[in-house]
Order: sequence, then C-alpha cells, then structure tokens
Amino acid sequence: MEYVAIIGGLLLAWTLLQCIRCVAISKRRNKNIPPGPVPLPLIGNLHNILGDQPHQSLARLAEKYGPMISLRMGQLTTVVISSSAVAKEVLQKQDLAFSSRTIPDALHAHNHSQFSVVFLPVCSQWRSLRKVLNFHIFSSNRFDASQHLRSQKIQDLIDYCRKCSQSGEAVNIGQAAFEVMINLVSNTIFSKDAADPYANSGKEFKEVVWKIMEEAGRPNFADYFPLLKTIDPQGIRRRIGKHIDKLLQLIEELINERLQQRSKLPNNSSTDFLDALLNTSQEDAQAINRNHIKHLCLDLFVAGTDTTSSTLEWAMVEVMRKPYIMKKAKSELADVIGKGKIIEEYDITRLPYLQCLVKETLRMHPPVPFLIRKVDQDIEACGYFIPKDSQVLVHVWSIGRDPAIWEDPLAFKPERFWGSKMDVRGQDFDLIPFGFGRRICPGLLLATAKLSVMLASLLNSFDWKVEGGIAPEDLDVEEKFGITLARSRPLRAVAIPL
Repeated sequence: MEYVAIIGGLLLAWTLLQCIRCVAISKRRNKNIPPGPVPLPLIGNLHNILGDQPHQSLARLAEKYGPMISLRMGQLTTVVISSSAVAKEVLQKQDLAFSSRTIPDALHAHNHSQFSVVFLPVCSQWRSLRKVLNFHIFSSNRFDASQHLRSQKIQDLIDYCRKCSQSGEAVNIGQAAFEVMINLVSNTIFSKDAADPYANSGKEFKEVVWKIMEEAGRPNFADYFPLLKTIDPQGIRRRIGKHIDKLLQLIEELINERLQQRSKLPNNSSTDFLDALLNTSQEDAQAINRNHIKHLCLDLFVAGTDTTSSTLEWAMVEVMRKPYIMKKAKSELADVIGKGKIIEEYDITRLPYLQCLVKETLRMHPPVPFLIRKVDQDIEACGYFIPKDSQVLVHVWSIGRDPAIWEDPLAFKPERFWGSKMDVRGQDFDLIPFGFGRRICPGLLLATAKLSVMLASLLNSFDWKVEGGIAPEDLDVEEKFGITLARSRPLRAVAIPL
C-alpha cells in the first residue's frame, strides 16, 4: 500500500507539473517543431521505440516522418536527425549550439559527469582536459612514440590465437580484442597490463569495465521522468555507482603506487600518461586535480576498449560471411606484406582494399548508433524550431544505411569505397562513426589504426572457420543494443595457422 501511495503521489505531482509546463510552452507549440508521431499522455512516444532495437525503430519512424523528427520521451523532447544532408546543414553551421551532451542519470554516480571530458559542456575545464589528451596521447609525436607498444599488444593477440589453435580451442574474437584494448589503454596510462588472457590477473579490472558498459546501455526511465531520479526505480544509478566506485578504487591504488615511486625517485623520467597528468596537476592544480585524473582514466578505459573490440568482431563476422572478401583481403596482404608476416601501422597505407574493408565495417556497424547532443537554448534549424534542453540524436546507424546515399545499403561491399577519398575524420557527413566538430572523438586516428592492424594481423596469420562447423553464409548479424552496438552472440572462431 505504501508503494502504491508513493507512485500515486508521484503521478499527481507529475500531472501538476505537466499542466504548468503546458501553459509555459503553449506559445512554443504554435511554432514549427519537427514532425513526428502523436505522443500519448504521460509516456509520450516511448511506446514507439520500446523493444530491444530502438535504433531500428527510429529508422522506421524516419522513413515515415522525414529526416528530422521530434519525439517526446516522457518529459524529454528528442530530435532525431537521420540524414547526412540535414546533419551537415544543421550541425556544421551551428556546431557550438549543438555541442553540449545530454547526461544520462546513471552517470551522475560519483559525480562522474562533473569531471568527465565526455560529458562536460564546452567550457574552459573541458578545453583543458582535451588539451591534455591531445598533447599527451593523441598528438602525432605521442602516436609515433607509442607504436611499438601497440605492435606488442597486437602480437600478444596473435600469440593467444596461435595457442588456442594448438589446443583446438575456438577464439572469442570480441573478448580477445577487448583484452588487447584494455591492456593497451592500461599500458598507455600506467605502463602495465590490466588483463591476462591466460590467467585471472586483471579479471576484476576487465569485468568492472564490462559491467559499466552494460549498465550505461540500459534504457532508464529516470532519464525521461525527472521526478523518478530521486528514487532510481530501476536501480541503474546504484548499480553503475558500485562499478564506477570499484574502478575508481583500482585507479586510485595505481595512482598511489606511482606517487610512492615518484617520492623515491624524484628524477624519474617515465613518460606515460599518468606521469604527464601528475606533472600537469603539480603545475596547475586548478586546471586538473586528483578527481580529474581518476575520472579521465575512467573515461579512457570505458570509451577506448569496447568500441574498437566490438567493431573488430563485426569486421571478422562480415569477412567470414563472404569468403570472396576474405580471399581478396588475404591476397592483398600476401602480395604486399607476405603471407604470415608481421604487419605494422605504416603498412596500412599500402593496403587499399583493407582500408575499404574497415570503412565498410564502420558504415554498417558504427561503434555507437547515435551521436548524442543537447541544445542549451531555443534553436532554429532547417526551418524547424528546437526547444531549449532538447536532446538531439544524430542517427549514425541510419545514415550508414540510407538508400539515398548508398547503393544496395544492406549489402557488405568494401568495393564501394575503392578509389573514393571519403574518410571518417568528420568532414564527410555520409560517414561519421566518430562524430564531427568540437565533439569529434579525439582518438579516431588511433582507433582506426588499431582496428586496421588487428584485422590485417588476424587475416594474415590464420585461416578462420566458425566454431561448430556453421556455414559462413549462416553467420547471423543480429545486434544487441547498448552504449555500443555489439553482436547479439559472441563470435567464436577457430584459427587455422597458415
């Protein structure tokens, strides 16, 4: 009875607020907002996207209502852009107005959104953190200096696949790639591995990152009904808070270990990212402090692991489904590099078909289905009115499958990029898997380099067959919606040494 009374009270309060809100925005409703389905009382248009594949539901709505549509998700106004032409027209010209991001309620846990370079608005603090990232990780000098580390981690992946092959064990491609990525990020920051594919060392580190990704990808009613934030009805913020706390504790331990080392060796010449952050903090504690360091490390682990490993898994799925594509890619590798030889990043420029294969994977399977933005003031865009505080979703998944742009868009055809100068650096709005403008992913060059070399190395070192003798054409491409678009079932494949 008490629970019913609480819910009843919340509904009554919500109804009163809605009445006040309706009066306050009555003038807005006379303005030309983007078209969309009629919202229902209370839930708005949530029923239009319920299900396990909301990105597909939104694509179908775009087919009916147009390339820019508006939805009411509970109390949250959401504008969805599903056309590259509209995205370019709106966002390229008004990038600053669309540069904020909606913050999911779950990521208020441990005040992460107040320190995260992913969710901070474009402000002096955000610029300081981006500057640190760009200079100490993503600059061309750092990129070149850390190439040996990436080569070693990819060789670890090949060695692991070879050991599995010798024992007749199938390789879980996504998990193996995830462990490579988490160790690469860990070595970049802390100069040590966080996961060992042969043992349980680092298992906790790996599992907590997985759980943060899983919880962050769950639909949360607290995001659509602000009154529910106080009670966290699905428990998502509480659960993700525990996982974030665990990861922050692990990061804290590594920071304390480093501070002890620095106190004993004050002239330490270490050049990893943690030392760079600690040095910057000593020079200017207002620009970056201990909390910034911990949450920046958390951002790198969460954003830099699952996205690349999931994309590699999709690339392997698509290549294995089409033997002629695998044959063509292997032929190029054998001719240019030599069958079974080690592949380095500088080799990628000599492998045009492999580059086409990577672009086609990013077209059909972008790391995230939506680029999430928010407007902090009323905006006019493409003749439509977008109210203040609206969430804006750029539907990257839908743009990559738009028949107005791509011939035979549901077919995996790397050849479509042959001779094309289109790239993924945010200038060609037909292909923006890493975003654009101020909010473009700072690690896109690093991500594409890792993805390309890992894929090329797997193809040049082994032949592959699906576990259980499944025919290549029977491999499914069902998606599991979340913060990234993973495959619904992990790809387990048997490596056959060349």
